[in-house]
Amino acid sequence: MALSHPRNPIRNDGRVESSASPSPTPALRITDLVKRYPTGTEALKGVSLEIPDGEFFGLLGPNGAGKSTLIHCSTGLASPTSGAIEIFGHNAVEDYREAREAVGLAPQDLNIDWFLTVEETLDFHGGYFGMSKKDRKERVSELLSAFSLEEKRNNRTRELSGGMKRRLILARALMHRPRLLILDEPTAGVDVELRLELWHYVRQINEEGTTILLTTHYLEEAEQLCSRIAFINGGQIIDQGTSGELAQRFGVGSLEDAYLELVGRKELSRAHVGGDAEADQ
Repeated sequence: MALSHPRNPIRNDGRVESSASPSPTPALRITDLVKRYPTGTEALKGVSLEIPDGEFFGLLGPNGAGKSTLIHCSTGLASPTSGAIEIFGHNAVEDYREAREAVGLAPQDLNIDWFLTVEETLDFHGGYFGMSKKDRKERVSELLSAFSLEEKRNNRTRELSGGMKRRLILARALMHRPRLLILDEPTAGVDVELRLELWHYVRQINEEGTTILLTTHYLEEAEQLCSRIAFINGGQIIDQGTSGELAQRFGVGSLEDAYLELVGRKELSRAHVGGDAEADQ
């Protein structure tokens, strides 16, 4: 699958450029982000986070940790109380248009118009982002092929299976060729086969140069796909690093056990379950 995303230059040896070269602009830079709702609830409490261009980054945390609020603030669906968000150097509030054009969002909810066809769903999205009619037509055909939706081109979206709807949501997010793709629980409620298929799609997209921010409750998904992961809880970033680094710093043997430590449920560790089973014999 080739989706014609611009590939960003990367050094062959994988190292950071010398100090003599300007530092590359990160895909997403969040600085001291606070979001306080009128009810007084503080969903984000001074969050700072930086995702380099081209990275596949995971954001893990329990329900209510602040993941969705962070995404909503980054995509203009919510206004920050204070702090700053930059997307490829564009302030997400002051330079909203430029910042939003660089982002594709595949939300957890299936927020598609049930009366549009699959083709219309993609075409209208491209029009919203100012794509020409010719470019939209070519891009729609490209995405329908890439996501195996060609036979469903003229079907109303309400007629699609759950798996097909998930594919359409991802295709729609990619329609305007975003440089940053945000995936909010992209495989929630899908079967194993489709989950693995979607993994293949997003891994390929990342390899073609698109930065990806993934939120998920499937820890194996984060381990398989993400080069780095951040733990968020109570509206704060608790720690971040590779899955191995997080496990080491939490003093456990796996990312799953590190996450259980984070949410205060270490008694659920599979190591404990195995030990209990042995003790019962």
